[in-house]
Amino acid sequence: MDIFKKIKPWKLYFSNDTLIDSKQKAILIRTFLIIIIFISSIFLTTDIASAVPSFARQTGLQCNECHTAYPQLTPFGREFKLRGYVMSDEKSKIPPVAFMALPSFTNTNEGQPGGATDDFDDNNNFAITQASIFYAGRLFGPYASMITGHEIGSFMNKIGTFVQTTWDGIEKKWAWDNAEVRFANSSTIDGKELDYGIYINNNPTMQDLWNTTPAWSFPFTGSGLAPMPAAATLLNDTIAQQVFGIGAYTRIMRTLYLEIGSYRTLGTGFQDAMGVDPAGEMQITDLAPYWRVAVEKDWGDNYLEVGTYGIYANIYPGRVSSAGKDHILDLGFDSQYQYISDVNDITARINFLHEFQDWNASRDLGNVSNSSDDLWNFTASTSYLYDKTYNASVQYFITGGDSDSILYADSRTGSPDSRGWVFELDYLPFNKSGGPKFWSKSNVKLTMQYVLYNKFDGSSDNYDGTGRDASDNNTLYLEAWVAF
Repeated sequence: MDIFKKIKPWKLYFSNDTLIDSKQKAILIRTFLIIIIFISSIFLTTDIASAVPSFARQTGLQCNECHTAYPQLTPFGREFKLRGYVMSDEKSKIPPVAFMALPSFTNTNEGQPGGATDDFDDNNNFAITQASIFYAGRLFGPYASMITGHEIGSFMNKIGTFVQTTWDGIEKKWAWDNAEVRFANSSTIDGKELDYGIYINNNPTMQDLWNTTPAWSFPFTGSGLAPMPAAATLLNDTIAQQVFGIGAYTRIMRTLYLEIGSYRTLGTGFQDAMGVDPAGEMQITDLAPYWRVAVEKDWGDNYLEVGTYGIYANIYPGRVSSAGKDHILDLGFDSQYQYISDVNDITARINFLHEFQDWNASRDLGNVSNSSDDLWNFTASTSYLYDKTYNASVQYFITGGDSDSILYADSRTGSPDSRGWVFELDYLPFNKSGGPKFWSKSNVKLTMQYVLYNKFDGSSDNYDGTGRDASDNNTLYLEAWVAF
């Protein structure tokens, strides 16, 4: 801890102040990550059969206790997350490390002239969409008491982590991915149960318990080699891994969930060190407040959540401060229903996210046509899992908003409007009883996904006989999601 007191990590997070230069920062951070991965590898190579998902090892449970078709959470999975990723049966002595790989195949209705991206063909591309290493579970794994003694160890075992670093097989580079550390505890007030916690993370909504908000919403994976609609709200992955956030939450009587947090953009040196390119990004200049309110009710095997969430941010567009600040408000409403039984699992989700955009700075810089715009997104999806093994999902999505010929320059109409459907079939051969003996508690999800566009960036089918129509972007995506 002494080194962090000397370096003052909030300076690394929030600014480009020269405590150490950018090259030294990068070397320091990369060295730290290499040490962590190296130490984890030493532990893992002592018993290769134990290289399995870390949460399952820590709890001794099968994956389907926490997930339907992963990563969709069950009520128990939400409880595990709420309590800080630290529940344990105290039996595993393996560090909380896990791995994931997603080999895939992508076909679009029409090829993309010049290639889907660098080093890929116009169409019919095979790829490793991503491969990830996780440090996820108790902060010190099963070793807290051994390292710090029983009393301090008991406290440290209330601090959990979900830290992911990912190889992007499309861009061919490593970068940090979703990362969170949280402390959680429970108490009673006047006999009423109270759960509470604090967290730090790098992606607003990744801390959320329900699979309705952007970070963990359906579809959970998709092709990185297919065209995607250009318009996205701030919370729809626009600032993920670019920010540092801290927040606190409480749940009262297992019914009312309240959360408040704030986010700010990380310094360019830190982002570079973590594999993120900060060039041209939207820079949150002040602390951006984030909030979440949700009410959950269960009866029998049924679970219902209704909630709202949002963020308000002052922005330097493209990290340019000379023209002042833009102001963005994201306001979301969501609901999720689940029916969980031994054989049948049903999940239905809706989410509406409206963004109010005040282009005070961007207008002066020539980045937009209008002084203000609205952008919104609505999704409705449902999934049915049979016998914990066979899953079918469908989603309807629609994005709309004000036309802006500069902001949406790639749109033939200057419009952000897109809408369509996602159909998905999944087969999870190990979800019910776990993997083979030599690979226990591993999991595999084989996915066939089809994305159908009725409108894409303002264009419909046969719009004017030129350019690319919406249906040209329809995508067949095949994937094997392997977690071990």
